[in-house]
Amino acid sequence: MTQDELKQAVAQAAVDYTLTRIDDNSIIGIGTGSTANCFIDALAEHKAKFCAAVASSEASAERLRRHGIDVVDLNSAGTLDIYIDGADETNPDLELIKGGGAALTREKIVAAASKEFVCIADGSKWVDTLGEFPLPVEVIPMARSYVARELTKLDCDPVYREGVVTDNGNVILDLYNFSIPNPRETEAQINSIVGVVTNGLFAQRPADVLLLGTEEGVQKIEGNSNK
Repeated sequence: MTQDELKQAVAQAAVDYTLTRIDDNSIIGIGTGSTANCFIDALAEHKAKFCAAVASSEASAERLRRHGIDVVDLNSAGTLDIYIDGADETNPDLELIKGGGAALTREKIVAAASKEFVCIADGSKWVDTLGEFPLPVEVIPMARSYVARELTKLDCDPVYREGVVTDNGNVILDLYNFSIPNPRETEAQINSIVGVVTNGLFAQRPADVLLLGTEEGVQKIEGNSNK
């Protein structure tokens, strides 16, 4: 199967799983990226089976609206029943790197506000140790150079993602050459730097369930909190 076919398969599996977790009063959190887009497209056939969605980016919100799905603000939605989103990397503890699409802060907020976080990914995203994918860090623009200098102390190479402005009006530094054996500790360490909004490690709030698309089919992997 091609990578696109794996994404389609895992997106359909996520729709099937979501339908077992919601009712017609449910509000679904939906993430950002190519796999999340596949999920949105597959979910559209079942839009009468839930109330509305909260999107983690303007791009996802627009895609949902094009399918006739009501998009509401998280402030009015309250706690969400479920959040579905992709990842750039996942380890066996379902700790993730996210933010390749620069939506990491809103993704992290929606994940925190959800009862259940389901990650959907193809098998290429599975790693033993996080860090091969450059770790995104969202930064207040005036602090970009200061934060970059502080990040080099972690033995990594920060690179400004030129031409990218997040939905929050901030910039992205991508951390290259950065192996991350202790994601929870590293997440807290980076977030403590003044000027950092947040980083793309989802370790303090990892996924509860991973649906992983492989050549052998979609595997359901539960996080430690679900075992």
